[in-house]
Amino acid sequence: MPNNPESAWPSLLRRDGGERAQAVVLLAHGAGAGMDHDVMAQLAVAIATPEVLVLRFEFDYMVTARANDKRRPPDRLPKLTDCYQRWIAAVQQRYPELPLYVAGKSMGGRVACVCASSTALAGAFALGYPFHPVGKTEPEKWRWQPLQQAQVPVLIIQGSRDAFGSAAELAEHSMPAAVDVRYLADGDHSFKPRKSSGFSQQQHIETAAEWIRAAILKGR
Repeated sequence: MPNNPESAWPSLLRRDGGERAQAVVLLAHGAGAGMDHDVMAQLAVAIATPEVLVLRFEFDYMVTARANDKRRPPDRLPKLTDCYQRWIAAVQQRYPELPLYVAGKSMGGRVACVCASSTALAGAFALGYPFHPVGKTEPEKWRWQPLQQAQVPVLIIQGSRDAFGSAAELAEHSMPAAVDVRYLADGDHSFKPRKSSGFSQQQHIETAAEWIRAAILKGR
């Protein structure tokens, strides 16, 4: 997050819902698509209600890519985490009375879970957590550390055939105490199921949003 005054926020954030906000969800994008990607927008709109304010932001590398109209690779995890922490601080300063939940799609969910080591947050939501790189399931490749260090409740919503961690793969592992994993039937990493499943991507996005809103309501 650039050190911009709050007056510059409209150009740095996308806001959905929250007319009578009782909770804030800070939503981060994945590695290759920014806050305006269709799935990001659909998720934000689905989660948002008059009582739940959803704020989408972009990591620094994506801000630069947008400004230069040129793709850039993601920053390393420490830099991504630093950016997310700066947004957390800014949002908590703006809405000090509201519980703040961190959330993210794929890479953004991983970073949100890193930030979940802080008890100043109300919880974390990971939408398609990248448990391991695609095709690399050796024990040292699994990304357990953010989940093991979480100090607040973490809800992971995973497509059951996600290449970054499928239901079949995860069935062989036990989750840390703070982590709850729920599966969307036949969904891939973007929650898109095959036509033969009888589900649609939009249905899965709506289900994910319902689970998130229920978790927020439970936490109030």
